[in-house]
Amino acid sequence: MASIEMESAKEDDISPIEEVRLVVSNEDDPRQPVWTFRMWFLGIVAVILLSFLNTFFGYRKQPLLVTMISVQVATLPIGRFMARVLPPTKFRIRGRDFSLNPGPFNIKEHVLISIFANAGAAFGNGAAYAVGIVDIIRAFYGRKITFLAGWLLVLTTQVLGYGWAGIMKKYVVEPAEMWWPSTLVQVSLFRKKRKDLS
Repeated sequence: MASIEMESAKEDDISPIEEVRLVVSNEDDPRQPVWTFRMWFLGIVAVILLSFLNTFFGYRKQPLLVTMISVQVATLPIGRFMARVLPPTKFRIRGRDFSLNPGPFNIKEHVLISIFANAGAAFGNGAAYAVGIVDIIRAFYGRKITFLAGWLLVLTTQVLGYGWAGIMKKYVVEPAEMWWPSTLVQVSLFRKKRKDLS
């Protein structure tokens, strides 16, 4: 009975879309490092860059929207370059070994960088919504708001949104049929190495 349930679970993990099946492996490789210096550095740069660019260009009559796809395409060669250039020396921080270069740039790092970039692009909608509140206070009401107060307003509204998303996880994400992606853009730049591909 347990083997039938295992087979059923494995069949549920197979994408119905052929292109996704050819690119994305169903098996996880736990040896691939995730929380690397490259991931944090490129992810934080992506968040800062996309949030700045989308806010800056958002004031134009025809705003230019920079999405996470551009960062996703740019970070693959940058990550691979960092994997070749960074030294593999190990440091010991709080009892844990840490290396600037733990190995080749992998798909898990790339997906996390893409998630960072998507948060910086406000999920494809440009700047954070609360930036508009700060603009309205200054432009329409003629009141002064300090940088710190405006920054705290934007930050709290963003964090509140993430908090509600965490609460809604139970109701939206938990049923398996709600989270299966039809396309996986984040991993399309990596080829799956399988012998049976024709």
